[in-house]
Amino acid sequence: MEQRLDFDPDLLRRYDVSGPRYTSYPTAPQFHEEFGPDAYRRAAAASNQSTEPRPLSIYVHVPFCRQVCYYCACNRVITANYARASGYLERLFQEVALQGELFANQRRVEQLHLGGGTPNYLADEDLSALLRTLREHFNLETGDHREFSIEIDPRDVESDTIKRLAELGFNRMSVGVQDFDPKVQEAVNRIQSPELTSSVIEAGRQHGFRSTNMDLIYGLPHQTVETFDATLDTILELRPERLAVYSYAHLPHLFKVQRQIGEAYLPGPEEKLAILGLTIERLTAAGYVYIGMDHFALPDDELARAQKKGHLHRNFQGYSTRAECDLVALGSTAIGKIGNTYSQNIREPEAYQERIATGELAVFRGVELDADDVLRRDVITDLMCHSELDFRRVEERHRIDFREYFADDIERLRPLVEDGLVTIDSERIQVLPRGRLLLRHVAMAFDRYLHRNHDQGQRFSRVI
Repeated sequence: MEQRLDFDPDLLRRYDVSGPRYTSYPTAPQFHEEFGPDAYRRAAAASNQSTEPRPLSIYVHVPFCRQVCYYCACNRVITANYARASGYLERLFQEVALQGELFANQRRVEQLHLGGGTPNYLADEDLSALLRTLREHFNLETGDHREFSIEIDPRDVESDTIKRLAELGFNRMSVGVQDFDPKVQEAVNRIQSPELTSSVIEAGRQHGFRSTNMDLIYGLPHQTVETFDATLDTILELRPERLAVYSYAHLPHLFKVQRQIGEAYLPGPEEKLAILGLTIERLTAAGYVYIGMDHFALPDDELARAQKKGHLHRNFQGYSTRAECDLVALGSTAIGKIGNTYSQNIREPEAYQERIATGELAVFRGVELDADDVLRRDVITDLMCHSELDFRRVEERHRIDFREYFADDIERLRPLVEDGLVTIDSERIQVLPRGRLLLRHVAMAFDRYLHRNHDQGQRFSRVI
């Protein structure tokens, strides 16, 4: 596949519309409450009956943080009262047991991800109890093949935290940074020094963590090209294996905490685009491969290798290396994928706990894919992960004539062809280097729900 990337500011301005991130297809607006616990149990049972049951991936949502970051739009609980976490964990452990009963024991858990919130908010003994409970009810991989990751806030790390996490089996971490400029950090209420961040990354390498992801955000208050360039200097010295560089979406009408950010201090559209251009230039010059969307990786990282081999996947944590796994979601708001279904747990932690206390699963909505959904998911996944689409592969898998079935969708791509974003020939669609920052826009051509309901684009973030 083509891994080069061309940055064309004029083109990006023209195509900067709202659209899905395609961590699933159909996307979350198509989830409905008719899909509940019974539908989920049926999907789990069917997934066990396959001639070759898929391995499992588990996502655990830990919603707690000690202090609020003003840019945050995540589902989280800001509290210093640890009793709230203790009550949540009691029900989380109960959900682990309920879910574990649904999946055959021979289905090994190859991936585990703790997200939040701040997973390392949890006390050592509670993290240990969580891993112990997971092992009691699921068949967790113990060899080098496993990919067990945890999101880390360096401000909540003690001297031996990383060592203890390694002993529990974690071998990947994701470290939140966003920006190292002191003025920016003060404006978003996240004070975190480069020295503190470096100490966490180095501790991970010393204790066998084989990959570290770092999160950055561009578009925050007081950011300029010059200040973000200085942040990138520090990032490149630390040289994490992966980087996620997100665009800040200022939506104070949806996320009240963002009202703490003065709009007058946000970089304008031109400055924000220039920061993105600088970031791409510096990361690619330093040897990072552009994976897609917001993600970069070093060439020998598993993410880059998976993309080269055609095994890259997208799920609700972004790009993933294990396309073959079913995803079991645990905790409030968590979203899973079992067979050809998606499901989401109750969002509010208190309501989640009340449901689990009754002995019932916390699934409150989801969707079962029809044949067209499965077909379009394959198409969109190939475009988002590999920047190309082989017609013959799709035709053999789904028994269709690609050009006949997708005649209207191909026609929607014509303006992108004229602008040099993609090429279409008799065998494939190829996203060109100047179109790779617009993968979402390319995928949107194949989204039947988006074109059936023309107002849905308003539900999503902007493409750039």
